[in-house]
Amino acid sequence: MSMVAERRTFAAPDTAVARRDDGTIIVSSRHTLEHWEPSLPAVLRAAAQAHPDRPLAAERDEHQHWVVLSYGEARRKADALAQAFLDLGLGPERPIMILSGNSVAHLLVSLAAYTAGVPVMPLSVAYSLMSSDLVRIRAIAELTDPGLVFADDAAAFAQALDAVDAEHILVARGECANALRLDELAQTSPGNAVEDAFGAITPDTTAKLLFTSGSTGVPKGVINTHRMLCSNQAMLQLIWPFLVEEPPVLVDWLPWSHTFGANHNLNLVLFNGGTLHIDDGKPAPPLFPRTIAALKAISPTVYFNVPAGFALLAPALESDQELAQSFFSRLRFMFYAGAALPEALAARLTQIARSKADHEVPLTSSWGTTETAPGATSAHFAAAAVGCIGVPLAGTAVKLAPVGDKLEIRVSGPQVTPGYFRAPELTQSAFDEEGYYRSGDAGKLVDEHDVNKGLLFDGRIAEDFKLLTGTWVTAGPLRMRLLSETRVLTDAVICGQDCDYVAALAWVNQAEARKLTDGEGDVSPDHPRLREHLAKALATLNQHAGSAARIERLLLLAMPPSLDVGEITDKGYINQRACLESRAAEVARLYAADLDPEVITPAS
Repeated sequence: MSMVAERRTFAAPDTAVARRDDGTIIVSSRHTLEHWEPSLPAVLRAAAQAHPDRPLAAERDEHQHWVVLSYGEARRKADALAQAFLDLGLGPERPIMILSGNSVAHLLVSLAAYTAGVPVMPLSVAYSLMSSDLVRIRAIAELTDPGLVFADDAAAFAQALDAVDAEHILVARGECANALRLDELAQTSPGNAVEDAFGAITPDTTAKLLFTSGSTGVPKGVINTHRMLCSNQAMLQLIWPFLVEEPPVLVDWLPWSHTFGANHNLNLVLFNGGTLHIDDGKPAPPLFPRTIAALKAISPTVYFNVPAGFALLAPALESDQELAQSFFSRLRFMFYAGAALPEALAARLTQIARSKADHEVPLTSSWGTTETAPGATSAHFAAAAVGCIGVPLAGTAVKLAPVGDKLEIRVSGPQVTPGYFRAPELTQSAFDEEGYYRSGDAGKLVDEHDVNKGLLFDGRIAEDFKLLTGTWVTAGPLRMRLLSETRVLTDAVICGQDCDYVAALAWVNQAEARKLTDGEGDVSPDHPRLREHLAKALATLNQHAGSAARIERLLLLAMPPSLDVGEITDKGYINQRACLESRAAEVARLYAADLDPEVITPAS
C-alpha cells in the first residue's frame, strides 16, 4: 500500500497567452499571487513558535549519526549571533562572506545575518578548494569589502582566509590566529538591537548576494532581496498544494552558493516547516556512495538533483532494492533543473519509478536563473515532455522575444532581482525597454494551440553558431541528442563555428564505460570497445539528419574541465564558450586535414 497520502501533488495550470505583431509572445499565469511573507527571519520566527521541537536541518557527524537542529534552537542561536554581528559593526554595507559548504553552522550564520539585516555572500567551495590562484575570491572581496569572513573548518580554508582582507574571521572548528569562534558568539545575549534590526527589514532589503559563474574575471553579484525569496516560495506553495499539510523532507547536496540549492530547496524547507538532511556526498564517483547511504537512511518526500546526479542515481536504483524501496516509499516527484536532461536518461528514470514505486512518481522540471530567485516557470503537471520547463508561476510574466531565429526568455515578476551589486552598467543591460529581465536562454511553446502544455527550453542563444555554409547549429539540443545516443558520455562541447561540419569534444562516464567494457578500473579513451560503441552511436545519430544535426568527428578528453578557466562550475555545468577557448588545440585536432588517430568518426 502506498505511503503517499491522497493529496494533490500538482495544481492545474491556467495560463494566458498574448501575441504581438513583431512575433513576441507574452505568457502568464491566471493564478493570482495575493500574499507572501515579509522576510526570511519572520518565517523562521513563526515556525519556531509553531513547532519549536521540529527538526529544521540535520547533518552527519564523524560517526555517521545525524545531528539535528530544531526550529526553536535555530531561532535562539540566530538571535544570539545576530547580536554578535551587530556588535562587530556589520550591516548592509559590511556583508558576511561564507566560504564553507552546506552545514548547520553555515545555516546558523545565514539565519543570523538575515535577522540582523546583514547580507550574506555564500561562495562556491570550489573557489577556495579547487582553484589554484584564488583569483575569484580576491576579486569578490575587493568588490564587496566584507566585514566578516566565515569558514566552517579553519584548516581546510586556511589559504582562502589568508586571501581575503577582512576585519573579522569566524570559524566553527580548527585553529586560526585571531579568529572568532562560532560556539562562543552563539552564547551572546540578544538585546534591543536585534529587535530594532529585525524591525528595520523591508521586502527590498538585501538578504544575500549570489555570484554567477563568470568564464573570466570576477563573477557578477546578483542582489537577492527578501521580496524575491519570499514571493518565490509563495509561488511554489500554489503549484504544489500538498506542501500545506505535508512538510517536505529533503536529502539534498545542492550547494547553498547556488540559487537552486539555497533559494529553492533550503527555503522550501524553511517556508513549509520541513526538514533538510544535508547530504555531504555529490555526483562524483568518490563521494556518491555517501549520497546512497543518506538516501537509504532517510526517505525524501521530494527529490531535487541535476542531470549529472540522476545519471549516477539511475543505475544504483536499478541494482539496489533497499535503496529503491527507501527512495520511492513516500516520494512525490523527482525534479531536475539547472541543465537539460538527456531524453534517454529521462526515459530510464520514468521506467525505474514505474517498476520500483507503488504509486505514481512524476519526473518534472522548471526554469529560472539566479536573477529570478530562481523559479519563473514550472512543469506542475504529469507527463510533461522531456525538455519542457512548464508554465509561468503565479505573478510571473514570461516574454518570448525574437532574437535572430530564436525566442529569448525574459521575465517580469516580484522574484526578479533589482540588479547586480555595484555594477550599474551590467544592471541596465540586463533588462529590456519594458523592464523584463533578459536571460539569454531561448524557449518556445510545446503546443501552439495549447499554452498549458508549457514551454520547451531551446538552448542558450550565445551557444548557437553557423557553419561555413551559413547553416545554423543549435548546440544545446544537439548536445542532448549526443549524450542520449551514446549513453557513455558525461558531457560534451559542440564545435564547428565557421567550419564545414559539426564535431564534438566529450568526457567519458566511467561507470557506464566499465559496464560496456566489462572492466573494473577507469576505461581509457582509446579502448577498442568504447571507440566501436561511439562510432556506431554517431552513425545512428546522423541517420536522416541534415548537416547542422550531424556530428562527424568526436574526440574524448582525458583532462577534466577546469574551474580556474571557467570551463565548469562545482555543480558540473559546462561553459561551452570557455571550453572552446581553452581547448583550442583539441578543437584544431578535430578539424585537421589528416584525420587524427584518436578522433572517432561515424561507423560506415
